[in-house]
Amino acid sequence: MNPTCTLLLNRKDVASLLSIDECMRAVENAFDLYAKGQVTAPKILGIHINNGGFHIKAGVLTLERTYFAAKTNSNFPDNRKQHGLPTIQGVIIVCDGDNGRPLALMDSMEITIIRTGAATGVAAKYLAKADAKTITICGCGNQGMISLKAIMKVRQPEKVYAFDIDKDQAEKFCKNFSEKISIIPLAINELKTALRQSEIVVTCTTSKQPFILTEDIMPGTFIAAVGADSEDKQEIESRLIASNKLVVDLAEQCAGIGELHHALQNKQMQVTDVYAGLGEIIAGQKPGRISNEEIIIFDSTGTALQDVAAAAIVYEKALNNGVGMVMDFGEMENAIMIPGF
Repeated sequence: MNPTCTLLLNRKDVASLLSIDECMRAVENAFDLYAKGQVTAPKILGIHINNGGFHIKAGVLTLERTYFAAKTNSNFPDNRKQHGLPTIQGVIIVCDGDNGRPLALMDSMEITIIRTGAATGVAAKYLAKADAKTITICGCGNQGMISLKAIMKVRQPEKVYAFDIDKDQAEKFCKNFSEKISIIPLAINELKTALRQSEIVVTCTTSKQPFILTEDIMPGTFIAAVGADSEDKQEIESRLIASNKLVVDLAEQCAGIGELHHALQNKQMQVTDVYAGLGEIIAGQKPGRISNEEIIIFDSTGTALQDVAAAAIVYEKALNNGVGMVMDFGEMENAIMIPGF
């Protein structure tokens, strides 16, 4: 490809190039490098507007080459009902970290979904009980589905409870997994009973009120708290966060927009009460689960390092397989869209 050209990849392209297995390996490596001080801390900017908001996440990761990636995502929870559009939409720009050249511009949706699920799977690998068999998934959309796929890579669940206030989403979820595992859809009043039987709980909703309460979580449970990625979202009761082992993706980011944010605001804990970052556990700097009785919560706000790690895979595979289109930004007056290369 011409060195001044930028690769353009749509959502279908990205989905064809990124698997949950390779994304889990890449995300685990990114957290490991961060814990060892081998990468720069990523940055985030959030802006709220009517009915939704935007965030920008940017980071640098040195793999076989140095990549910079910046993702701009919108999040409008009522989009599907009001406009027939996805809740999350956005783009990622990938640049050469050595000279700044734009390498690729790609749709962000698949990367956001897959890299978030990958982090849940990696966290479950280190923090869930080895023999965990029962899971509750709260939020049965794309994020709930990829989260279960990721967990099934590291554990062997036998029963999954599926909870969503949208019955159609729950039914779709059940159909997707019913041939692989026992899936049980839940009515709203059945959630507490399911939680009290579950050893792994994943929350990936847009809730602004906590619905996972201390009294409903049994000893030994691992909770992946995925939905809270802005300061107004909350799924987990702060008392539950403060009274158990809390592992974060990035402490500073979780303090600003994650479940940790609410526990801090309620003065139920301090940042120094966080047990560890996920990277510290991956790197062997702190132990993960040390007993089958402890409750462990993973506050997953989603980091730019995950985006860079996933986008690097997509870019390199697209180059190797001739996927996507190219644009020469060096000739802006006569920019040409070229199918393939």
